[in-house]
Amino acid sequence: MSKTTPPKPPSFAALVQQFFTEHLVAQRAVSTQTVACYRDALMLFLDFASRRLGKAPTAMRLADVQPDLILAFLDHLEHDRHNAVRSRNLRLTALRAFLKFAARRDVTSLHDVERALAVPMKRFERPMLGFLTRAEMVAVLGQPGQNWSSQRDHLLLAMLYNTGARVSEIIAVRVIDVVLDGSACVHLHGKGRKLRSIPLWKDTVLEIRAWLRRNLSLRGEAALIPNRDGQSMTRSNVAQRLALAVSRAVVKQPSLINKRVSPHTLRHTSAMHLLQSGVPFEVIALWLGHESTTTTHRYVEADLAMKEKALASLDAPATKLGRYKAPDSLMRFLQTLKLCADFGDSEVSPSLG
Repeated sequence: MSKTTPPKPPSFAALVQQFFTEHLVAQRAVSTQTVACYRDALMLFLDFASRRLGKAPTAMRLADVQPDLILAFLDHLEHDRHNAVRSRNLRLTALRAFLKFAARRDVTSLHDVERALAVPMKRFERPMLGFLTRAEMVAVLGQPGQNWSSQRDHLLLAMLYNTGARVSEIIAVRVIDVVLDGSACVHLHGKGRKLRSIPLWKDTVLEIRAWLRRNLSLRGEAALIPNRDGQSMTRSNVAQRLALAVSRAVVKQPSLINKRVSPHTLRHTSAMHLLQSGVPFEVIALWLGHESTTTTHRYVEADLAMKEKALASLDAPATKLGRYKAPDSLMRFLQTLKLCADFGDSEVSPSLG
C-alpha cells in the first residue's frame, strides 16, 4: 500500500498573496484603509529583510522570519525612519496578523511562527487626552454665517461634536444616512465596516433640515457635507476648516492659544462632556464605536486627572488640631487606675463621681 505524499506547503510569496486576496479582502472584508496599512507594513518589512538577508522577497521562507530579524526591523523603524512607538506597534500588528494566517496554512512552520509572535509590543506612556471645555467648544462652533462655506463648516463642526465621530466617518456620511423624522439619528460607517447609529440633538436636526432646504441637489447617495465640487471632503479639508474656526474663537476664548486642536480633539471633547454629564462609559464606548471599554476608560482616567489637578490648586483649610485636654474627673479616674496598677489593690473601686 503506497503512502500518501503530504501536500507541499505554499511558498512565502504565495502566503503573502493569499493573506491579502483571500484572508483580508474575501474572508474578513476589511476596509481599503486597513488593507493599505497592512500592505505598507509588509512592504517595509520585506524591503528591510531582503537587504539584511541578502535574498529577494520571493526567495524568502517563513523560517527566515526570526525574532532577531523582527526586532532589528522595529529598531530600524524607530531609529532610521523616526517612527513613533505607536506606528512601530501598528507595523508589528500587521506582521503578526500575517504570521498567524501563515501558521494556519503551513503547520510545519508553527514553531518558527510561535517564536516570531513572542516579540512584544513596546510599551509607551500615553499622552493626556486633549479636549475642550464647554465654553471653548461653544466658541469654536460660533454662529453660522450667511455664505455657503460658513454654513457648511458650522454643520461640519456641529456634527463632529454631536456624534463624536472620526473624521473618516463624518466625511463619509451621505444624505440617506441621516434620519430626521421620529428618533433622529445618523448612521456612521466605522472601522471594520461596522455600522452604528448616533442620536442627533434637536438643534442639529434643525440645522440639517435648513441645510438641505438651501441645497436641494443634496439627496440620496450625495455627501451630506461636501466640498465645493459636491464631492466628499478630505481629511485635510476638515483640518483646515477647523483651524480657521479655532483662530476666530481665540478672541472669545484665549485659552485656545495654548491648545492643539485637531478634528480628533472634538471626538475627545464629545466623549469627555458625555462622561461629565453622567453617561456611563459603557454607553460612551458604544457611542464612539470602541470595540473594548478599555479604550473608553482613558476618558475616565483623564477626567480623574483633571479633578486631581483642580483639587491640588485649592488650599486646604488652615485648621490647627489642638491637643486634647481631658476634664478633671476623667484625669482623676485615670490616676486612680494607675494607683490600682501600682499597688495591685483590688479593693480600690475607680469612680467618676
